[in-house]
Amino acid sequence: MSRRISMAVIRRMPKYYRYLNDLKNEGVSKISSRKLAESMGLTASQVRQDFNCFGGFGQQGYGYNVDTLHSEIASIIGVNRKHKAIIIGVGNIGRALINNFDFYQCGFTMIAAFDTDKAIVGKVLNKIPVLDVSELDAFYAENPFEVAVLTLPKAYAREIAEHMVRLGVKGIWNFTNLDLRIGDENVTVEDVHFSDSLMTLCFRITD
Repeated sequence: MSRRISMAVIRRMPKYYRYLNDLKNEGVSKISSRKLAESMGLTASQVRQDFNCFGGFGQQGYGYNVDTLHSEIASIIGVNRKHKAIIIGVGNIGRALINNFDFYQCGFTMIAAFDTDKAIVGKVLNKIPVLDVSELDAFYAENPFEVAVLTLPKAYAREIAEHMVRLGVKGIWNFTNLDLRIGDENVTVEDVHFSDSLMTLCFRITD
């Protein structure tokens, strides 16, 4: 985008998208900024400010058309582009993501998984072929992907991440329990730490 949008606003957009998707499935056709705000724990003013960052989508006195707003936000966050992705590491977390996570709904097409374990290489999990890590470069040459999901052991995370950058990926979704620092401003990294979320809960329930 030509102008800078705060990360706080960007991180709220998927929440709007998820909530609007639920409204669509319930057959709701329109919603006011006040009702949308109440459902998400925000203020109506905050909702309007967030949407105004992208031009605004409502009509005075009418509110928001749920289908239209859902489509607009899908376009903003790019879930309608279906970026190609691969996953590296087919252990417990990797398998759980492959078998249970809806990548397509979130804007990605998972095209392959990679591992070094000969017991898993060659298998197909939920229609995703598992290839040997040694085939990564050749696979990328034939099937360029934009995102790598890392679910491999922490000890190999940095090496593999740097290799992904050299290949030309645009993003890394990192589950290795290591905060990755990539020296390329064109590559975006999302570090996922389950422990951070759980310890935040621990803090909030502690007297």
